[in-house]
Amino acid sequence: MLESSSGILWPRLIAVFAVIWGFSVLRRIFRLVKVALTASEFPKLYTPFYPFSFPGALFTSSSWNDGRDWHWVRRFQTYRQSETVLVVPILAGKPGLWSSNIDIGRQVAAGGQRSDFIKPPDSNRPLLAWGMNVSAAEGPMWRKHRRIVGAAFGPELYKLVWNKTREIYRDMIEVEGWKNANVVDIPTIQKITAKLAFLLISTCGFGFPPTWEDFPQTADGSMPIQEALRIVAETEILFTFLPKWLRFLPISGMREGRLARKRLRIFMQDQVTERKGIVAAGDKRADVFTIMVKSNEDESSKYQLDDSELIGNVFVMLFAGHETTASSLAVALGYMSIHEEIQNEVLEQIISVLGPTRDPEYDDYFKLDKVIAIFYEAIRMIPAGHVLIRGAAEDTVLTVQNPVGEEGTKTVPIAKGTSVIIDMVGVQHNPRYFEDPEEYKPSRWYDLPADSEQFTAFGVGSRACLGRRFATVEATCFLTLLLRDWKVLPVLRPGETKEAWRGRVLNDVRVGMTMKPGDFPIKLARRNPLSK
Repeated sequence: MLESSSGILWPRLIAVFAVIWGFSVLRRIFRLVKVALTASEFPKLYTPFYPFSFPGALFTSSSWNDGRDWHWVRRFQTYRQSETVLVVPILAGKPGLWSSNIDIGRQVAAGGQRSDFIKPPDSNRPLLAWGMNVSAAEGPMWRKHRRIVGAAFGPELYKLVWNKTREIYRDMIEVEGWKNANVVDIPTIQKITAKLAFLLISTCGFGFPPTWEDFPQTADGSMPIQEALRIVAETEILFTFLPKWLRFLPISGMREGRLARKRLRIFMQDQVTERKGIVAAGDKRADVFTIMVKSNEDESSKYQLDDSELIGNVFVMLFAGHETTASSLAVALGYMSIHEEIQNEVLEQIISVLGPTRDPEYDDYFKLDKVIAIFYEAIRMIPAGHVLIRGAAEDTVLTVQNPVGEEGTKTVPIAKGTSVIIDMVGVQHNPRYFEDPEEYKPSRWYDLPADSEQFTAFGVGSRACLGRRFATVEATCFLTLLLRDWKVLPVLRPGETKEAWRGRVLNDVRVGMTMKPGDFPIKLARRNPLSK
């Protein structure tokens, strides 16, 4: 009897699944046909899978599919016909508008009370692991977070960033053994820039001592908090998107990640309590965490953030400020290594402002526009924050500029639920804004005020990156010191030209939550060699 029942059951189950699968396929076909037949103001690009959804995000681009890096791989082809295109996935994912026009970016990223565009919930998931924060919040909640967090980003913090960068640079030279060397080979420049960026965040964000040495051990033998911060920053994407059960597999990396998160969460909670006491005692520390707590304590209860929201904002600063700045600094040094003439031009300004030996001060920041420019241009070439994602919260319209050479605009209806992706790679390589966009030309930014909105790679509008000045102050101080002391050189293969090196190294870009080139080496040669 059991065998008979089983023999009947399995064919029925298979039939049910086949019917369900068949209906799913038919529904997909009907939706695809509907999209294909519906008139669109923008060209349609068809691809098997949507680049930023499962399973499309698992793939890099190829001849048959537009993967997660498609906007980089096809940056010079996608927008030739139109600055905005409709990407239509055939097998999986929903269609979405992709645009390389920053004016559309300003419309969808306005972030005001009456904005018709919001961040889709899925795009915020990595940002919410530690609590609601200024990057993920919308509407009135965003304004409340912006009020508290914005108070921490002011002149006192930027002076601290400058002074600590200078201190860390000197310590790096000593600890790395460069002080008595005329030539330094750096196998992976990203390890240097990542450590610098991390130390700046942990020092100016949390008040830790800025030492280049290995992190000190704790008295009880537990994981040093600096080490926990580093591990969490490096593994957050993995822990965000992996199924929860995978985090508990007996794998050393998973175990280390769990321990780091537990250590960091307890530390953060203790720090909020401790800093409330510090603020109550009148201690005026300049690190971000303390200033945020003070700003929060000064608010009425209606506008105060709870402890989890304070922690969420500090973590977002750690995550956003660490990897993006480190990558952009590495890119800047990569381009300096193959553009000796630009390096010499920037050095000339550094010497004219500082002389050959004077330490740079924060007041020099605004005089070193060519140093800022090489960092800006590196970010333009490879924008770490490579997309800005919004969704239409209701039926609305976009005002779209006519093609280059044609004056005027047109109004395009946008249906509720439509995804609009501002492709920052496309924006930064758009010939409407940049002549010879494929060329590294820091002179585009010479004489530009440090916080000018003409530079858009940090975002636009009221929701542009709060950490922009933090990053540019850090980069300007570090690059000023390094370029005055050292000549930056590429590590070429036998017979390789600098142009070929650029194609092999700086065009080999990896795309995840951020965009960055693969690891690469450089060489430093002391400008005034030591006598032996």
